[in-house]
Amino acid sequence: MFTEFLRDHLFTVGWYGLMAFVWLGWSQEAPPKKLRVWLGIASVVGLGLAVFFGIQVARHWSEPAALDTRLGWYTALVAAEVVAAGVGAIVLARRGASRWIAWWVGMVVAVHFIPLGFILSDPANVVLGLVLTGVLVWLVPRLRADDRPTSRLVGPVLGFSLLGFAVVSALMALPKL
Repeated sequence: MFTEFLRDHLFTVGWYGLMAFVWLGWSQEAPPKKLRVWLGIASVVGLGLAVFFGIQVARHWSEPAALDTRLGWYTALVAAEVVAAGVGAIVLARRGASRWIAWWVGMVVAVHFIPLGFILSDPANVVLGLVLTGVLVWLVPRLRADDRPTSRLVGPVLGFSLLGFAVVSALMALPKL
């Protein structure tokens, strides 16, 4: 996290911890056997980060934030993301391709990090978005090779990536508290 805004930094750590918890939970729909214990441990770590840094956001609420002047752009981005993820999921379900919903939602999330980085003045989010988008494209042949839910690989990729980002960002934020 490379932003001048402490509140944004704290919020991002907490939010990414929560989203890591969510993606790691979704991955437990059909997890690779060797990852099961790690998914559980990482989920707990993500939830812990979400709680601790959520409290820190509340404690630092009076600090300035990038969204103080860019809330409209942020709201439009999140609305577009929700619509794209939802419409894509509905289309996939109606076409009998429900197993691809996790991949589709993951791709929408990955791509949204790119403009989010500009909105939050944080180039680390742009890099995260580009890397995740590339990895999700790279996974497609592996996901096509069987008929299991895509969450089994997409969940760990997004979950561990977001958790790693949150942990590194947390270590950078702690001295500022």
